[in-house]
Amino acid sequence: MKTKAIRESLSLGEGQSVEFIPDCGNIGVIGQTVCGFLNTSGGYVVCGVDDRGTAIGVEDPDAMGKSLEQGLQQGLSPGALVAVRAYEVEGKALLVIEVPAGKDLPYAFENVIYLRTGQTTRKADVETIRDMVLRKQVEPERWERRFSSADMNEDLDLNEIRSTLKEVTASGRFRFRDSDSPTAILEDLSVSRYGRLTNGGDVLFGTNPAVRYPQVRVRAAVFRTDKTGDTYQDMKSYEGPLVPVLEDVYSFILRNTPTVSRFRPTDLKRQDEPFYPSGAVREGLVNAFAHRDYSDFSGGITVHIYPDRLEISNTGRFPEGVTLAKLQKGTLSVLRNPDIAHVLYLRGYMEKIGRGSILIQRACTERGLPLPQWSEDDRGVTLTFFATEVTTEVTTEVTTEVTTEVMQIIGVLDGEMSRRELQDVLGLRNVEHFRKAYLQPAIQEGLVEMTIPDKPRSSKQRYRLTQRGLVLRGGESS
Repeated sequence: MKTKAIRESLSLGEGQSVEFIPDCGNIGVIGQTVCGFLNTSGGYVVCGVDDRGTAIGVEDPDAMGKSLEQGLQQGLSPGALVAVRAYEVEGKALLVIEVPAGKDLPYAFENVIYLRTGQTTRKADVETIRDMVLRKQVEPERWERRFSSADMNEDLDLNEIRSTLKEVTASGRFRFRDSDSPTAILEDLSVSRYGRLTNGGDVLFGTNPAVRYPQVRVRAAVFRTDKTGDTYQDMKSYEGPLVPVLEDVYSFILRNTPTVSRFRPTDLKRQDEPFYPSGAVREGLVNAFAHRDYSDFSGGITVHIYPDRLEISNTGRFPEGVTLAKLQKGTLSVLRNPDIAHVLYLRGYMEKIGRGSILIQRACTERGLPLPQWSEDDRGVTLTFFATEVTTEVTTEVTTEVTTEVMQIIGVLDGEMSRRELQDVLGLRNVEHFRKAYLQPAIQEGLVEMTIPDKPRSSKQRYRLTQRGLVLRGGESS
């Protein structure tokens, strides 16, 4: 297999610079090449391919990948988001290092600045370095790097810092100088300087950054019809540290979209899956959080769920160098918020810097859904997932499964109701019988949900129909 076929197999973006290196253990050569890509327009380093363009493979790619990430982390200055991923091409394990164009020029590897010229990497001359430094002084500091007004003693979410430390340490991608010091951890992640939190650090680790920056709130809504402005079936506003908010929004999408049941030939058990591929939805959400324009105080992220589609929108235009055509093919770009993206990558939320769009398209195709679409206008960028005939498929699947008791609770549940209200409407007195025969099966089938799922025994607990429950009751979401 020659280099062109390898590029195609790895879905490397057209027009992107690619360097093939046979020896993954040569961190010196790899680091110089990565540094050159950072200082120019980005590119890919593919390890495990010889000078003739033949894939020779990499031994123990997982261990080698972690070793490369740590070596690059220690050698590069300033720190940069460089993703290392293992792939298999015709039975050979290859390591691909994805390098976006850097935003903190000039970058150095082991205190030497390198540039990429055509297909070669060279040391930068004095005039080029001088030009880089002057340009950096002229360009305004990006929003995520500016200092936040957050108080490091009062406004930090220490649980988020601990969670990040645990996940990053377990991944082996990064080494912290002092795991016992929250301040040192934030400095190592480049979200704190001189004892002050940056805006990026506030978004990631502030207890409630929305107090200082209302544009970080995320709004999610479910519509009964395909027209915005019609009656909301469900609507929420989320605020807090970035990752917990991302997870809450993801859960909102899951509970407000149907579940599809499938029987695979090799498994007699039914497999329940979210209607929209979960990996594609997560990738779309992560991209919205990582690439949005946080400096726009009137902006934000919105999620709109309609009977026939799911829309994830964020403020800001496409990142530099990205067009609709390139996005569909996968392309590396200048990251709008590299510090935020770096933390997401280290925590395992962002695996592909420039090819997440390919993952999203592939997942939808494998699920038998139409290809998703990206669009751009003055309000921002929107990723739209399209459904097929949801109502027929979901109704057929659930009507053959549910009991008469579950159908009764679905028939009387109006808006949000308490357990006592439901029992009264159904004329049932025995609490235990109601829970076991009616309420619990309805929740387990995904037809009814709690309004406070984290506190199932709360005195303020209410119950409501999910989208599947509404469909089963009579197509109210269609």
